Amino acid sequence: MREIDFMGVLHKSTQRDYLARVNDSDFPKAKAAKLAKKYDFDYWDGDRRINYGGYQYIPGRWEKVARKMIETYQLNDSSKILDIGCGKGYLLYDFKKILPKCNIFGLDISNYALEHCKKEISSNLIYGSSCKLPWEDNYFDLVISINTFHNLHCYELEQSILEMERVGKKHKYICVESYRNEEEKANLLYWQVTCESFYTPKEWDWWFKKCKYNGDYSFIFFE
Repeated sequence: MREIDFMGVLHKSTQRDYLARVNDSDFPKAKAAKLAKKYDFDYWDGDRRINYGGYQYIPGRWEKVARKMIETYQLNDSSKILDIGCGKGYLLYDFKKILPKCNIFGLDISNYALEHCKKEISSNLIYGSSCKLPWEDNYFDLVISINTFHNLHCYELEQSILEMERVGKKHKYICVESYRNEEEKANLLYWQVTCESFYTPKEWDWWFKKCKYNGDYSFIFFE
């Protein structure tokens, strides 16, 4: 395993008011979380005080991540790529832009996201759970999961990491939210609306080793 930061540049581009998130009069934290965990309109395209506030495709935003992964993992037009928790499929769409003949697959539990995905790749995205992936062993050249596994309870997390390891060959990448100190822990608790697994990097490492995960990873910190 190795730590590789593919996501830091995107995460740090967003400004956050942690206290406002908690104390909002219309969408206090508990109400926002209840709405967000439906992973429906409110989560993706509703009020910014609930979650994304409009999750739209921005040309170039995900392309820089795709290019860095392609370079790091030496992917080509014959590569098979799976995104667990693909949402609207923007990263997969940009993989396809760069490698037009590559085989992309996405899985998500949000019907809303799949219905509002990039139409050019809609046939490549399916509804399903990360706990049981519908592909054979060692099927993919790269399996990624970005900002998804921290939304799972521990019993789901273990099975999902095991499944990710099962369907991937050599290259895998997980990005999750984490914290290194009490300030970052408080900010994470204030800001997140769907997180169920609150772990430090050391605790995440314990999970990876327990599940015999041998891929790469990175963490999102709320500084």
